Amino acid sequence: MSNPAKSIRIGTMVSGNNGDAATRIGEIAGMGFESFEPFFWQTTKGQNLAELGKRCLDAIGDRDITISTLGMFGNPLEESAIDLETLQGWKDCIDNAHHFGATCVAGFTGRIRGKPLTDSLPRYKQIWSELAKRAADKGIKIAFENCAMDGNWASGDWNIAHNPDAWELIFNETPDENIGLEWEPCHQMVYLIDPLPQIRKWAHKFFHVHGKDATIRWEVIKEHGIFGKEKFVFMRTPGFGDSNWTDIISELRLAGWSGSIDIEGWHDPVYRDALEMTGQVHGLNYLKKCRGGDFVVDP
Repeated sequence: MSNPAKSIRIGTMVSGNNGDAATRIGEIAGMGFESFEPFFWQTTKGQNLAELGKRCLDAIGDRDITISTLGMFGNPLEESAIDLETLQGWKDCIDNAHHFGATCVAGFTGRIRGKPLTDSLPRYKQIWSELAKRAADKGIKIAFENCAMDGNWASGDWNIAHNPDAWELIFNETPDENIGLEWEPCHQMVYLIDPLPQIRKWAHKFFHVHGKDATIRWEVIKEHGIFGKEKFVFMRTPGFGDSNWTDIISELRLAGWSGSIDIEGWHDPVYRDALEMTGQVHGLNYLKKCRGGDFVVDP
């Protein structure tokens, strides 16, 4: 993109698990998305990623669309069969990211299940020091999504990179310059953390951004608290949640950040299933409006 206002691209995530990532990209590439994040859940299912990358780029064709990031989500710190597949998936994504034109691979850190967060740090350092070097040798960045996956400091199943205290710990264990975050405001808001100040402090570690928001029902919190029977927060597609994404994008720009904001769908309680793409296209256009740079003025 030659327009400097569009140094931040707006795109979406596309599942790669069923072998149809390229087909899906071809189906929706004409809707105005400027980037895609193909992603895998726990396993690549042995797919030939070099061939898949070529098919994804062929589906994009000559459109001005990028694939900056691949997603590999699972628990690479444990050693059950599926966890070992996740670890192998990380290696395969790192080795083959260039076939997609991607420079980043993102996902969860993993976690020693059912244990306090700090108990995962020795295993985290062992696995991710090796993967960081593997990625650095290929010019690839590693980004951890800031999602707790219903875990907390005391226990969890998937990820330890879910709040700033944990970020301090993991970046101390792996000070590698190519290890950072796949950040989104939603995952802070669901734990009642204000996401905006994080941008000012941590944007230098944001390698990729997910487009997902949240709606917090403060009246529920005031009456029932956060551990009651009533749901107090909903994950939302951008444009339907509480965040002002003009502020978010402005803070990202002030920090000198550029890259892709890829919408993470499927979570919105309203715009899902048959309404999924209705919500996503609304979110796409909303984020473009917040970003600016889509209007042409005659000289």
